[in-house]
Amino acid sequence: VPFDEDDKDKSVWFLDHDYLENMYGMFKKVNAREKVVGWYHTGPKLHQNDVAINELIRRYCPNSVLVIIDAKPKDLGLPTEAYQAVEEVHDDGSPTTRTFEHVPSEIGAEEAEEVGVEHLLRDIKDTTVGSLSQRVTNQLLGLKGLHSQLSEIRDYLMQVGDGSLPMNHQIIY
Repeated sequence: VPFDEDDKDKSVWFLDHDYLENMYGMFKKVNAREKVVGWYHTGPKLHQNDVAINELIRRYCPNSVLVIIDAKPKDLGLPTEAYQAVEEVHDDGSPTTRTFEHVPSEIGAEEAEEVGVEHLLRDIKDTTVGSLSQRVTNQLLGLKGLHSQLSEIRDYLMQVGDGSLPMNHQIIY
């Protein structure tokens, strides 16, 4: 969706409503059985206007999910983070506000998509695809990613153990 914001005042932004309406209408005609579940933007983190934009998107998708795609990832692993807007109740009696809560996510493909990718990969003539060095490199990258995730889990457990973080039962289950 065409979007722009003022470089000097980030609270001033523009989203092309007509374009959004037209694309949503075409989507419903072409993909009648599919459902819009949210929206995305690139960038490594949430932006200050995301809550306001999400309120606008809620007209089309009441419980929309925001996925942030890191176009230039620095770490191994999935370069995406997913969030859902939730009401935040304040103890002082002030009006509730909306904020984003992290949602676990994964990227998958349907069987038809997997078959298509397999056919495309067959057409690639790359001599290193089956080489031993390439397989070892791929396994090494996979192990580095696993090590990074296990380190993050260890750090979390250490912080819970020493009381600097509260226990979160949702993480365990």
